Amino acid sequence: MSPDTIGLALLLLGVLLLVAKLVRVKWKLTQKLFLPSSIIGGGIALLLGPDIFGRAMTLVDVDSFTEGGLFGAGVYEVWSALPGLLISVVFAGLFLGKPLPRFKDAARLAGPQLAFGLTLSTGQYVIGLLLALLVLVPVFNLPALTGALIEIGFVGGHGTAAGLGDTFDKAGFPEGQDLAVGMATVGLLAGILLGIALINWGVRRRKTVVLDSKAEISDAEQAGLLVGEKRGPGAMLTVHPSSLDPLALHFGLIAIAVLIGQLILSGMQAVEQALWADTIEIFEYVPLFPLAMIGGILLQILIDRFDKNAIVDSMMIERVQGFSLDMLIISAMATLSLQVLAENLLPFLLLAAAGILWVVGAFLFLAPRMMPSHWFERGIGDFGQSLGVTATGLVLMRIVDPELKTPAYPAFGYKQLVFEPFFGGGLVTAAAIPLIISPHVGAVPFLIIMAVGLAISLYMGLFVFGRKRRAGAAAPAQESASVES
Repeated sequence: MSPDTIGLALLLLGVLLLVAKLVRVKWKLTQKLFLPSSIIGGGIALLLGPDIFGRAMTLVDVDSFTEGGLFGAGVYEVWSALPGLLISVVFAGLFLGKPLPRFKDAARLAGPQLAFGLTLSTGQYVIGLLLALLVLVPVFNLPALTGALIEIGFVGGHGTAAGLGDTFDKAGFPEGQDLAVGMATVGLLAGILLGIALINWGVRRRKTVVLDSKAEISDAEQAGLLVGEKRGPGAMLTVHPSSLDPLALHFGLIAIAVLIGQLILSGMQAVEQALWADTIEIFEYVPLFPLAMIGGILLQILIDRFDKNAIVDSMMIERVQGFSLDMLIISAMATLSLQVLAENLLPFLLLAAAGILWVVGAFLFLAPRMMPSHWFERGIGDFGQSLGVTATGLVLMRIVDPELKTPAYPAFGYKQLVFEPFFGGGLVTAAAIPLIISPHVGAVPFLIIMAVGLAISLYMGLFVFGRKRRAGAAAPAQESASVES
């Protein structure tokens, strides 16, 4: 692969993102659906790829587009490698620039949020594995690891799905990556569409505290534009550009976090090979990105201790993450194999439908009973994350609480400190496939482990944090009764 091909592939992604943004600004449907430009651009690239444009050209006896579509096979080879690289950049910066909170403050707000989030994720594993063991394996002859696709695609998203490509290959099921990326696309669209529908329902039924039926979203906001006083700096200059550009500084910090993660992973793999590799292998299948996140946390601990000049800017880190995530999503969608989806369409639809029904049902019936207050604003964030990754949850929370008047944002953020290292691309997500295929663990024991986790999460949410909600609701009623008497 020549350097020119690599450069052309990156430039084409930039062009596709700009074209997608223009589509978002001009096409009302994409605005009403709040579709990110990266998803629109990925859809355009998919249409012009080998599975659609390439096959269409073969109908008129033109075979030169069958391998790479309009863009060429070399460009598609570069695009297929990008998600696995960029996901480590995204995860390495999750906690950089954000001072770690005191445990007591975080636990008070994050407890109910964490219980609900874990309920959603462990439930996705339980439902997926039950569906796999009872239907997908005996009827469609698919491997049991397909039961993990719901959590990988929905909570993990495009980055996690694409980043697990090597893991699927080593597990002997390379088609799993395309199915996971397709699941992530379905989940993101479902998260946005159903999220907007649920917000409208919540406003009409007075389930929301801040948002009312008179609130409107401006045309500029629907187009994804910031105008007037809503514009602000995307990042802060914390070092003088004459010495080092601030963007380069923050990219260097992310690079250190990724390298720390690589050292941790290599160490774990070396220990595994020396001690128990003959019995069971886990870390051989674990990708880099969850360890890059651990590297970011360790680096942030050092930053909190020694950075007296506050040179690390969280907004600059977010810009690097945002750029990486946009490039990741569009390249993952562009190289999605529609043929794999078509060959496994019914199992794919069964998994997607089961996952969506679980998340919607949990939001409507469990969130009001788990959250001590502001259940809709807090629950909608986990709803969005459990279908379409963290960004979807943040978008939905922003709609129902635009001025951050409820505890939804800090509760969601504190919960991520515990949730992200394990689920949604964390260690549990990364270890799920090797554990399911391991002859020493297997699908049924892993299902039991997730079922126990689900039971614990339900108990904590309903009978510990939910009790506080009922006690808080009962106190005003008792006070009112005493006043009347």
